[in-house]
Amino acid sequence: MIARRSQRARLSEIWAVWLLFGLATVAVFETYWRIPPSQLWKVHNSGLVGGAGRAFVFAGFSPAVAAFAVLPIVADRIEDRRADVVAIVAFLLCATVGFVQTPSHLDPKWSNTFPVVGVALAVALTAWATMRGRRETVRTGRAGNRARLVLGGVTLFFAAPYIAAELGFHLDGVPVLGWIFQTGKIRPEPGSGHLHAAVHYGHHHGLDGFLLVVTALLLSRLLGGIRRPGLRPFTAAILSLMLVYGWTNMVNDLWVEQIVKRGWTGRQVPDVLVPSLSLAWAAMLVAAVLIYAACFSPRPLLRGR
Repeated sequence: MIARRSQRARLSEIWAVWLLFGLATVAVFETYWRIPPSQLWKVHNSGLVGGAGRAFVFAGFSPAVAAFAVLPIVADRIEDRRADVVAIVAFLLCATVGFVQTPSHLDPKWSNTFPVVGVALAVALTAWATMRGRRETVRTGRAGNRARLVLGGVTLFFAAPYIAAELGFHLDGVPVLGWIFQTGKIRPEPGSGHLHAAVHYGHHHGLDGFLLVVTALLLSRLLGGIRRPGLRPFTAAILSLMLVYGWTNMVNDLWVEQIVKRGWTGRQVPDVLVPSLSLAWAAMLVAAVLIYAACFSPRPLLRGR
């Protein structure tokens, strides 16, 4: 998936990632401002406070995870020790997401500030790298780009219920998608019996999964331009795990809302939103290693190719 045809790059892939997260943040703000908390999930505020608070919490979650892969790329492009220090600080701030994010309580907390600041620093470093960083030749192959498009397209299809929910509507009545996905039907919530729409309005961790998969697919195009030997495999490992993490969270969310809530089974896919010592996370790490070996490990270029 890495490197055969060369072209000049100006970090457009990273800016595309930040644009996606920016649009998602705006959608969260608007939806949680407009829709009452009773139709949302694990929030208590409404109006401007509700929208701003939920957007703030979102900005400190999946964008912080995406920053793990952005930071080594931009630090490598800048080639400045000051940038390295800022990148390390931003990485550590983003890493607090594993401790401050509480899926059962999605109103803002002061601790959410740490990963949000880390994301802001990552965006600032992206701007620095764009203006002052090294212009790098990135090699991309047609087969790799086709694979990215196919994987991205399939992931986008299964993210449809969550994109609609993010914008504050259901897919009921939408041709094809409304027949495949149940979204607005009232179903009991597994474990509590509380009646709720099958896919509640607002943000879902399934959408976080979609955004992280797209992030990994886009940023994988930049791996060939990383010059520091240690940073390339480090970034590739992050992207491999990001793909697995994103897809697994989508499967978890879809399974509950499209399979369990239809009454087809009571078994659930393990929740992997927060890292843990579990068989599910062990399986994810194995899958990430396989993706790294198959797609992202450096290969010698053949002469004449």
